Amino acid sequence: MRILIADDHEVVRKGVSSILESRKDLQVCDEAANGREAVQKTLQLLPDLVVLDVTMPEMDGFTAARKIKEAVPKLPVLMLSMHVGAEMVRASKRVGADGFVTKSEVSEVLLQAVDTLLSGRTFFPDGDAQAH
Repeated sequence: MRILIADDHEVVRKGVSSILESRKDLQVCDEAANGREAVQKTLQLLPDLVVLDVTMPEMDGFTAARKIKEAVPKLPVLMLSMHVGAEMVRASKRVGADGFVTKSEVSEVLLQAVDTLLSGRTFFPDGDAQAH
């Protein structure tokens, strides 16, 4: 499975990449440093999944997610944020994202979230209406 990672911090992209590539069946096909680049690379590469940081320059993750979902509705999009809270989850759902993970829990739940999205289900924090 090919995954595109978009985050404006290289250290986060590298960390997410190393977690994903610890599994033989997952491959990071490219990285993007902002939302605009994420949309362009998604349309170019057509990955199996996109991981988008919420807060990025040029175009934020929510706008990028909405544009990606408009262009490729079936493509799973996982939002990643350092911000926690129900409003972030609601905003992710409003733009059509399929899951939400906070950066503080990436090492524990990223692979589970990816597997859930790739199997056609949603992955949102516990206690939410569409919880995993």
